[in-house]
Amino acid sequence: MIPLRDANPTRHTPVVTLAIIAACVLVFVFQLERMASGGEAALGRFVTEWGVVPAELVAALRSGAIFSQETATLVTSQFLHGSIIHIGGNMLYLWIFGNNIEDWFGRLRFLAFYLIGGIVAALAQVAIDPESTIPTVGASGAIAATLGAYLVLFPGARVTTAIFLVFFYQLIEVPAVVVLVFWFVLQLFSGLGSLGVSDSAGGGGLAFWAHIGGFVFGALVGFLVRLGGGAGRQPRLRVG
Repeated sequence: MIPLRDANPTRHTPVVTLAIIAACVLVFVFQLERMASGGEAALGRFVTEWGVVPAELVAALRSGAIFSQETATLVTSQFLHGSIIHIGGNMLYLWIFGNNIEDWFGRLRFLAFYLIGGIVAALAQVAIDPESTIPTVGASGAIAATLGAYLVLFPGARVTTAIFLVFFYQLIEVPAVVVLVFWFVLQLFSGLGSLGVSDSAGGGGLAFWAHIGGFVFGALVGFLVRLGGGAGRQPRLRVG
């Protein structure tokens, strides 16, 4: 089940969403340049330096280094990606769901929400495996927070989704609640299945607990926004 677009128009141009996408693409191009000029080793050093390495972050926090290179990676890691598929999928989800959350929150509030959501997501992954030496990178955690907020604020929005059946696929429109709950349940089961898997046993891969932590954070913020009357931006929906 892959979402392709939603029938949920915005009132304003999603400047922040577009800027985040552009920043991620530019950083990924820079990653490709580092690999082209210095090989896999150079790229590995760059990713290790600016991605979240749980063991290093925990060590820095225990030493009281609140403002350090290690803590800065909680933000910088959100703009790094591991492959063209990784960044492509993330940016697709961000474009589909992020523009409406930006429209509801307002640009500055959305930017703060997005970055804090990414930080919370990264910390959730660190909490699950604090001794890991594998860098965590990607916008997935921040985007998961966006998905959580979208679920609460726009549950009935129609989302055009591709359903794959072996060699065939079909495009159908389903409510956002179906797409996003399915996505979250998949992350939850995958996250539970990853518990106890060490780095040496192939612990690298998707940071499921970052997705889970980010999504829960976003949903909670969405509930608080609804209870508090939001940022003065009412949703525009096409539902059926």
